[in-house]
Amino acid sequence: MAKIKTFDAAGFWKDAYAHQRGKLLKKMKVPEEQILILANKKYLELPAPLRYEIETSGIQKKDLL
Repeated sequence: MAKIKTFDAAGFWKDAYAHQRGKLLKKMKVPEEQILILANKKYLELPAPLRYEIETSGIQKKDLL
C-alpha cells in the first residue's frame, strides 16, 4: 500500500506572508471574501475540512513561492 504524501501546511503557514497564504487558499478554491479573513488567522483556527484538503491536496511549497 502506498503512503499518502501530505503537505506540511502548518510549517508553511507559520513562515508564510499573507499573500502566500492567500495564494494557497486560492488554489483550494476558497471564495475571495473568505481569503481575506482566513489569511490572517493561525493555521489551527482554519476549519478542519479546509486543513485536511490543504494537507492532502498534493500541492508543493515551490508552487506557492
